[in-house]
Amino acid sequence: MLDSFLVRAALAGLGVAVAAAPLGCFVVWRRMAYFGDATAHASILGVALALSFNMSIFAGVLVVALVMATTVSTLSGRGYAMDTLLGVLAHSAIAFGLVAVSFLEGVRIDLMAYLFGDILAVGRVDLAVIWGGALLVLALVGWRWQQLLTATVSPDLAHASGIDPKREQLILTIALAVVVAVAIKVVGVLLIAALLIIPAAAARPLSETPERMAAIAAGIGAVSALGGLQLAYAFDTPAGPTIVCVAAGVFALTSLLSLIRD
Repeated sequence: MLDSFLVRAALAGLGVAVAAAPLGCFVVWRRMAYFGDATAHASILGVALALSFNMSIFAGVLVVALVMATTVSTLSGRGYAMDTLLGVLAHSAIAFGLVAVSFLEGVRIDLMAYLFGDILAVGRVDLAVIWGGALLVLALVGWRWQQLLTATVSPDLAHASGIDPKREQLILTIALAVVVAVAIKVVGVLLIAALLIIPAAAARPLSETPERMAAIAAGIGAVSALGGLQLAYAFDTPAGPTIVCVAAGVFALTSLLSLIRD
């Protein structure tokens, strides 16, 4: 079954959708959309480092994404506004990454594949990495779900309950870094943030509880991945952007339903 590139692509899309859904909800609740975008931009530097040191792309991207996440968590609130800090780090990282790529000799690199994804080229090893990362993220978020929710709703309430909001933020940013590392092959650097945010935003009008929002977001992400692949195959369009377009269409539909209902 895994010999078919379309089956591998579908499984890869489902893996990223399942991992991104609960994190996307926290990104929406915490208004951290720019963080996901910044971490994704920084992953280009990870690609350059991985190629320079002859290591796996996943490992290089994960290291840089983790450094980005911990740096932001450490420096935020210490004289730097979050959006300013993210802007500096994101644009610096992608600039250094692109410059580093230009110095690589004897290495052929398809920047478009890393910027917009190449889900149809996913192999068995890529599939194992994607689902391994997805299961790790789901286990981490499931383990800390209540603490993350409490810290998101009210840092003061979290303190009163013996929960450290900074620690929960660090856990969330580490999980986001893992998702960025596994998603770069599927939708690419420029579209990762969209796959995090759009399904969660589309699920919000349909949800009455945080758990239901995460579940519906996972469903929307899965439908977007499978529907986007089907449309890309039918109309010969880029798979990653088509997946995001389907997610945007679902968001428009749920927003319209919300307006009609109100």
